[in-house]
Amino acid sequence: MGGFIGSDSVAQLRGRFSGHVLEPGDPSYEEARRIHNGMVDKHPALIARCQNTADVVDAVNFGRDHGIEVSVRGGGHNIAGRAVTEGGLMIDLAPMKGIYVDPARRTVRAQGGVTWREYNRTAHLAGLATTGGMVSTTGIAGLTLGAGLGWLMGKYGMAIDNLLAVELVTADGQAQTVTEETDADLFWGLRGGGGNFGVAASLEYRAHPVSTVLGGIVAYPLADAVRVLRVVREVAAELPDECIVAAGLVPAPDGSGQKIIAVPVCHIGEIEKAKRDVQALRSAATPLLDAIEPMPYPVMNTLLDGAYPRGVRNYWKSAFFKEFNDEAVETMAAAFEKAPSIMSNFILEHFHGAVTRVGATETAYPHREPGYNLVVISEWLDPTEDEANIAWAKESFDALAPYTTDAGYVNYLAHDEPDRVRAAYGPNWERLVQLKRRVDPDNFFRLNQNIDPKAE
Repeated sequence: MGGFIGSDSVAQLRGRFSGHVLEPGDPSYEEARRIHNGMVDKHPALIARCQNTADVVDAVNFGRDHGIEVSVRGGGHNIAGRAVTEGGLMIDLAPMKGIYVDPARRTVRAQGGVTWREYNRTAHLAGLATTGGMVSTTGIAGLTLGAGLGWLMGKYGMAIDNLLAVELVTADGQAQTVTEETDADLFWGLRGGGGNFGVAASLEYRAHPVSTVLGGIVAYPLADAVRVLRVVREVAAELPDECIVAAGLVPAPDGSGQKIIAVPVCHIGEIEKAKRDVQALRSAATPLLDAIEPMPYPVMNTLLDGAYPRGVRNYWKSAFFKEFNDEAVETMAAAFEKAPSIMSNFILEHFHGAVTRVGATETAYPHREPGYNLVVISEWLDPTEDEANIAWAKESFDALAPYTTDAGYVNYLAHDEPDRVRAAYGPNWERLVQLKRRVDPDNFFRLNQNIDPKAE
């Protein structure tokens, strides 16, 4: 796609590259082009597997000089599949795994290919953690640039609320450290603006003393969904910042196909108080499973991983609830019963505490109101079932439209929702367009939930 890539040019890139430059047919190419969503089956002309920031700079310059489409892969988890280009250059940060923890300053600096599992494991050695993802296989860079909700956001805000600096490679091939002090406007845009402004070669975060948490899942029969979610609403309204609760209409993890309602919780406060705070959630009905117990935070952050395996086919729809009542729950339960795949599910994420105490325009991510985010997750294995499973997600989402807003979390937008990007940024859209015009006027970084510099 775009310009011509000559063999001599590729040889020159390889000659100065610390990492590996892959072409179709190379032994590692097939694995490198695959990302989390198995529906994405694109074939880059080149994959630049970077080892360091200098590699990223060379890859950006190569893509720009040859006029080819460029994509950027961090963890490769984003469901829209924008990490891979068809026929262009994929800048792959996955080999960039460096992590440095400063226990005295309580900061962590990590390269753009790190996942939250890797980040948590290393930070935990110092008894520290940063808000990052409900699923640990997610990459830190993409999640953070899109805002970064997670289990610690009630007490410590989103990932962007803990971001201190980004080592950014911009479209002109320049590497710069962006902070509040060096470029306040760009730093504002990086906190929620996605990959629109450059490649995050590394990120530095504020970390917090989090070690053992009270966490886990309590599950009930689907027939108790209305009753259980009434209790969730009541309890969530009174929870301290230290506790985050979610809920899901999900298939039982034993593969039986039984449909259940699961309530995951993570409480980072004192254990005995934490048990009292979540007790009502554990007795909302007669549980099928109660697996809430003290555990290391890195273990808590892996509990949902098994429900979202790499390589299965995915289509998601998401929006914030404006009214989360019994009728909405009944609509969800009815839609869930019709799911054509036993892997599909509905997830509810509760926003409260520190994440809601940041103004809508203080960061590029604007949605700070207390309440619930809805994610309709369609997952399946057989490509011949694509149409049915995508249709189910869309129909379920449409059925819930009377209860939701137009706004969405940009990290959850699907590949076919460009019309929702403006609403995802709400009152910050015009400022983001102006910033894009300054930093990337030619829209070099456009394989993302794009902020078009030519937008009105």
